[in-house]
Amino acid sequence: MDIFFSILIGIAMAATPLLIAATGELVTEKSGVLNLGVEGMMLVGAVCAFAASSTSGSHLVGAFAGAAGGMVMAGLFALLTLGLLANQVATGLALTLFGVGLSALLGRGFVGHPIPGMQPLIFGLDGLVILSLVLVGFTHWLLYKSRAGLILRSIGENPEAAHAIGYGVRKVRLAATLYGGACSGLAGAFLSLSYTPMWAENMTSGRGWIALALVVFATWRPARVLLGAYLFGGITIAQLHLQGLGVSIPSQVLAMLPYLATVAVLVLISRDETRIKLNAPASIGKIFYPDR
Repeated sequence: MDIFFSILIGIAMAATPLLIAATGELVTEKSGVLNLGVEGMMLVGAVCAFAASSTSGSHLVGAFAGAAGGMVMAGLFALLTLGLLANQVATGLALTLFGVGLSALLGRGFVGHPIPGMQPLIFGLDGLVILSLVLVGFTHWLLYKSRAGLILRSIGENPEAAHAIGYGVRKVRLAATLYGGACSGLAGAFLSLSYTPMWAENMTSGRGWIALALVVFATWRPARVLLGAYLFGGITIAQLHLQGLGVSIPSQVLAMLPYLATVAVLVLISRDETRIKLNAPASIGKIFYPDR
């Protein structure tokens, strides 16, 4: 039973950064904004969280700093895409590249300085793991049980019609983008404060891209994001245990399993174009500027 519970805890730990980042990106995309800069926002959130925590001695301060770092990056993305009407795909890719370089610059003085990990609260799980589950429930309620969620989804489907009846399309999209940025920053904070409590360049290791794929895998549904995140977390833990058991497969191949699974899932999902079109926000990635 101890081994079983340790495996479950390991899966939850591996799934948490994916779950937090994907949940935030889901809200952003539901408003019609496609932000491909999740990887960059996670890296900036990770370095901001680690720097704040190691300086202040508080993991709570570090978590807030990580979320704030992600929000700042998302604010930059919003300025370029919602304000200056830049292409969302190109801007998101540039944001990732910018985040990789900026995080490396900010983290130069913190490389090789580990800090104590976060203390577990319930069943060996720390506060951010529990928060990730609460976040999924809150996001589901926000999108499908609240008036604000109805407005956000209507803007993602038809921003022109929403604007015509008086809703501030760009304001709602800004709020959704900042929410996604805060979640991405918090996901990065989890990596540097809990999962591996230290700072290293590119420590996200492509998790931001997996989070983006999870949103499509989940067909823009929070509960399915939870399922997908724990599925990929399970694959990550499985390859670690296979390496520990001495399976006669090169360790590099085993390390590739989560990313191969991501590609396989996207290929399977893309075969059903009708399902994607029915669930994807109709205006995703499209620039909107009010006529008046």
